[in-house]
Amino acid sequence: MLFVASATLFNRAVNSNSQTSRTIFASAFSTLSTANYSAAAFANLRGSSSLSSSSSSKVQVRPAFHLRRDNKPATRTYMSDGADQESYDFDYLVIGAGSGGIASARRAASYGAKVGVIEKGRLGGTCVNVGCVPKKVMWNAASIAETLHDMKHYGFSGYESEDLSFDWSFIKENRDKYIVRLNGIYDRNMANSGVQSILGTASFAEGGKEVVVTPEGGGEPVTYKAKNVLIATGGYPTFPEGDGIKENSISSDGFFELEDLPGKAVVVGAGYIAVELAGVLQALGTDTSLVVRKGKALREFDDILADTLDDEMQRQGINVFRDTNGVEKIEVDEATGSKTVVLNNGEKIEGVDTVLMATGRAPLVGPLNLEGAGVQQKQGGYIVTNEYSETNVDGIFALGDVCGNVELTPMAIAAGRRLADRLFGGPEFEGVKVSYENVPTVVFSHPPIGTIGLSEQQAIEKYGEDNIKVYRSKFANLYYGPWQVEPDDKPKTAMKLVCAGDEELVVGLHVIGMGADEMLQGFGIAMKMGATKADFDSCVAIHPTASEEFVTLFPWGLSKQESGAKVSPLNGAQTAEPKIATEA
Repeated sequence: MLFVASATLFNRAVNSNSQTSRTIFASAFSTLSTANYSAAAFANLRGSSSLSSSSSSKVQVRPAFHLRRDNKPATRTYMSDGADQESYDFDYLVIGAGSGGIASARRAASYGAKVGVIEKGRLGGTCVNVGCVPKKVMWNAASIAETLHDMKHYGFSGYESEDLSFDWSFIKENRDKYIVRLNGIYDRNMANSGVQSILGTASFAEGGKEVVVTPEGGGEPVTYKAKNVLIATGGYPTFPEGDGIKENSISSDGFFELEDLPGKAVVVGAGYIAVELAGVLQALGTDTSLVVRKGKALREFDDILADTLDDEMQRQGINVFRDTNGVEKIEVDEATGSKTVVLNNGEKIEGVDTVLMATGRAPLVGPLNLEGAGVQQKQGGYIVTNEYSETNVDGIFALGDVCGNVELTPMAIAAGRRLADRLFGGPEFEGVKVSYENVPTVVFSHPPIGTIGLSEQQAIEKYGEDNIKVYRSKFANLYYGPWQVEPDDKPKTAMKLVCAGDEELVVGLHVIGMGADEMLQGFGIAMKMGATKADFDSCVAIHPTASEEFVTLFPWGLSKQESGAKVSPLNGAQTAEPKIATEA
């Protein structure tokens, strides 16, 4: 995947006079001038006595076989071992060391396949380096700030004290150290799994039968031949057109490069990245504005989520600029560096320190020469695949953000592992694949959002309004009970259960409020197993919690007593028992 942010820590490592180190540290994407590398990968390469600057030999910096726990090589054989008439350098060559690519590579290696991974940047992908992980760290920091603000309602004093302060540089430094540590863990995991790491720019040769890897430091390209190639290069943030926009704003990647907390910031975008980062900045003390093209953010989500979040953002003090049709231009006062954001509806936001554009992402496919390989793409450059991650070219596969289908890290990991199972796991895995339906996801806004399945509107369009039944609840979490403020001023939790059919199959579940992020996973399992409203009602509530609302939604216990479970839990039925093998 693409990693642009937080380059400083890693570029120090490559400021070496060693020509070998400069040659080995290659860039996978020649369109970028800055290359980032994991500290662990750098240390391993620098410490290798087998490195050679010769451009004619393939650089192997990882063992090419899988060691089992008993330290004996796995015994499966594949094309690369000479058993077939055609010779391959790898059974499986993965382009992109993000979460999905590494997961697939390691799973393949566990079956004894000879596996290589090509990457130009830091290991772990967008999620680890400039996505989920550092974002959650900042969300945690913002949540602590909110708790400190709330402490007076529980009898604590000192919030106004000068001794209470927030140090942005402190959390940034420690967050970055944590990411470096994760980079090293990914590096060691690949090595321990017997996956060969190849640093360089990856591009398909004409015809798609070979992959050419070009080092950044001017070395000769090295060509590899693999029986199976996986494209898992991920995506990157894009900037809209407009005078001074790209030059005077940062992307979500750039957010993690900020050395100081902005005094005033404008976040442009209506998706989950925009509302997440706007919430973090506002909670930590930045005067924050959110610019959306239409009426509100998260328009593709269920209305109960979008509307409740909109109310909460305004309550927190975020200035929401609506129906703007986006940003026309960004002007800069050369004397002060202060920015003015001019919107397409004529409005202006002046005195801005930081403008963060979160208006979209695109697949990272430019350097790959997909056209030359014959790989089919669709609108936006995304790679076309079927449900088995297969492209239209035999032996070339793709998954994750580069395909534009459920762009979530756990989805890519699951798809990558299943692909490796099918290719190398033997007959028992023939035809296995992942499902892209009912995928739970969380938006780390303030408050957080959890959602899975269809929105109410989507369910109506799919099944018809007469076949839909919706259960709703909106309340103040018990956390806010002692607050001596007007009930309408207390932050709200909102929930919705969307059911379809006579049996009231749960086809959509949506929640926003404190703890939403941690309560969704279990409900996701229930929905994947076909739970009905009656199944939800059959589970006794955990009190007092917010999640109990989902199993007590009014009217409780009056739905048709039909279960989606293999073993029904309804009406006091006996709990399912495992099948225990007995000796004959």
